[in-house]
Amino acid sequence: MSTATIVKLPPQETASLPRRSYLNSEYGLKSWLLTGDHKRIAILYLISITFFFFIGGAMAGLIRLELLTPQSDLMATDTYNKVFTMHGIIMVFLFLVPSVPATIGNFVIPIMVGAKDLAFPKVNLLSWYLYIVAGIFTISALVLGGVDTGWTFTTPLSTHYLNTHVITAGLGIFIAGFSSIFTGLNFIVTIHRMRAPGMTWFRLPLFVWSNYAASILMVLGTPVLAITLVLVVLERAIGIGVFDPAKGGDPLLFQHLFWFYSHPAVYIMILPGMGVISEVISTFSRKRVFGYTAVAFSSVAIAVFGFFVSNYSALVFSLLTMLVAVPSAIKIFNWAATLYKGSITFETPMLYAFGFMGLFTIGGLTGVFLGSLGMDIHLTETYFIVAHFHFVMVGGMLMAFLSGIHFWWPKMTGRMYPEALSKLAALTTFIGFNLTFFPQFIVGYLGMPRRYAAYPPEFQVLNVLSTAGATVLGIGYLLPMLYLTWSLKYGKIAGSNPWQATGLEWQIQSPPLTENFIETPLVDHEAYDYEWLAHQTEHEVQTVG
Repeated sequence: MSTATIVKLPPQETASLPRRSYLNSEYGLKSWLLTGDHKRIAILYLISITFFFFIGGAMAGLIRLELLTPQSDLMATDTYNKVFTMHGIIMVFLFLVPSVPATIGNFVIPIMVGAKDLAFPKVNLLSWYLYIVAGIFTISALVLGGVDTGWTFTTPLSTHYLNTHVITAGLGIFIAGFSSIFTGLNFIVTIHRMRAPGMTWFRLPLFVWSNYAASILMVLGTPVLAITLVLVVLERAIGIGVFDPAKGGDPLLFQHLFWFYSHPAVYIMILPGMGVISEVISTFSRKRVFGYTAVAFSSVAIAVFGFFVSNYSALVFSLLTMLVAVPSAIKIFNWAATLYKGSITFETPMLYAFGFMGLFTIGGLTGVFLGSLGMDIHLTETYFIVAHFHFVMVGGMLMAFLSGIHFWWPKMTGRMYPEALSKLAALTTFIGFNLTFFPQFIVGYLGMPRRYAAYPPEFQVLNVLSTAGATVLGIGYLLPMLYLTWSLKYGKIAGSNPWQATGLEWQIQSPPLTENFIETPLVDHEAYDYEWLAHQTEHEVQTVG
């Protein structure tokens, strides 16, 4: 059987970018705004979510500045409520949910499976436009005066008691949900129907498996959130009474509907990040991922279990919370086993991957605390919850996102970034994150409630430490934006496969052609087969003129 088609730059062209790529195939703003190329859409998403990330980050900075002192002396209480609400809405719905799938997934999944694009290019572009419209609605709510319901839009606050811009923000999240649904649908169809010859299910990279599982969650769970928010908007606007007991409604119904989506949404956010870590750890330890099949099926298991955690009685909830930790633990164990006796190198993506493993493990273990009913009663609504959520979502997801961006940046742009500065950013981010959120475990255990602008003076030292850590963390997040932008013009030429990785995306030129492959590749090797890669380098490869 034929081997996979490999496209590399000829030796004489390695000192400059290829003459033709997706970046220069067309010119002008219109060519970008009307593009059907999955790679260009990924870049549009990357620019967009970076913008919203820094707005959400600014909100976080204001929260930490307010909590420097025990008194509420920086903002009025209503303003503080609006700030932490907008922080949550923007970071969850406009950054964490689309971050890896819409940027990295959009760029590399079609290439990983040997396709020339996603199944529905126009739907892919529509998903980005819907995301932008959702962002405009959400920012409009912020500019008009904000929302102070908390990011969960809890009833009856959101329907009756608060006179803020709930409808505008709710419509923004409703529209963002359709963007997620279209992205997930596109991934599912592409993975099912457009794999290259020989690319069987168990030759798929684990990044594809993770995004496939997350896409199922997007398609099945997001419509429930959309319907729930529509009901909130209708009850607020015309008083239909779905959640109002005075009209025969049930306020707890909102929680059941909202968390039917929002608990699986944790895994919509984290599963694609786990896929990134699988790719990075395999590449920089030069080993096939230990227990490939177990890691692949654990992604699907997380998706299945995630739907059931929040919908049963307390005892069953506790059991399922413990159970959903098992597939996550499988991944951590298998990554550690992959590293064992591997030929490990410490490039920047690997440093972020190590950071992910450490922070996500802490977040996961503290989640088991919360699955224990006695501890949950004590810790619910305290800063322990804030710390746990951020260790999983921010410590886990953002470390994975930054690992993936640094890993595939040479493929996206054809340029390398300054290695010393990027390693400094990874270290700064890890230290800053722990300084920010670890004190919150302690202050939460001691009883400090979340969502309060004022607190007892005995908690001030830990809050000052947390705010100082947030400053370090902010520097860690700002550095990559600066040096990655710098690298676009001044970075060293990357070549087609700077990491000597095995995926199909590394066997074509950097940046890729618009059509990805000159001809459809034929795959006759397992994922992460480094012996196959070594064998291929001994033979002459096809070149692009």
